[in-house]
Amino acid sequence: MAFDYKKEYKEFYMPPNKPVIVDVPKANYIAVRGVGNPNEEGGAYQKAIGVLYAVAYTLRMSYKTDYKIEGFFEYVVPPLEGFWWQEGVDGIDYSQKDKFHWISVIRVPEFIKEKDFNWAVQTAAEKKKMDCSLAEWITIEEGLCVQIMHKGSYDNEPATIALMDEYLAANGYENDFTDKRLHHEIYLSDARRIAPEKWKTVIRHPVKRK
Repeated sequence: MAFDYKKEYKEFYMPPNKPVIVDVPKANYIAVRGVGNPNEEGGAYQKAIGVLYAVAYTLRMSYKTDYKIEGFFEYVVPPLEGFWWQEGVDGIDYSQKDKFHWISVIRVPEFIKEKDFNWAVQTAAEKKKMDCSLAEWITIEEGLCVQIMHKGSYDNEPATIALMDEYLAANGYENDFTDKRLHHEIYLSDARRIAPEKWKTVIRHPVKRK
C-alpha cells in the first residue's frame, strides 16, 4: 500500500469545516513562482502546474529507472498547494486575479533530497520535451496556523475566511501575514472533473497569539 500523506497526516490535510489551530512542521517542496490570473487559459499558472506534476511524477516513478533514491518507498503524490498574495493588498482581493502573486508547490517525501530533485528536473525536461527550469527546491516551516476545510468555489472563500478571523478574535489569536507567511491553499479536488460546489480546499493562514 503506497504511503498517502493525506491519510497519514490528516490533521494537516483533512481539517473539519470549522477553524482549528495547527503547528505545521518543516517540509520540502517542488515549487514554481509566478504572477497573474490562475484561470488564464494557457497562462503562466497553468504552465507552472504542468511543470510541477512532471517533476513530481518523475520522482514518484524513479524506482522504475536506473536512478535509485536512497530510502525510497512507494507513495501517493501529495496534493497541489498554493501560496498567494497581492502587492499592496491586505489579505486577498478575489476581484483582482491578474494581480495575484503565487508559489505553487507539491510536497516531496523526506527521503527525497535536492540532488534527486535536480535529477528529476533534468529527466522530466528530456522525457516530456518541456522547459522545467522554473522548478525550485524549497523548504517551508509554516509554524502556528489556523486552517479550515472550504467547500465550494474559490470565489466563495471570503465567507470561510471570515469564519477563521472570527475564531481567531474569540480565542486570543491574530493573523500574522508577512512576506514569508502567506495565504495558503491545499487543493483536494480535481477542478477539471468535479463541479465547483463540490470542491474541497484547505485554507491555512499564519497566526500568532495576541
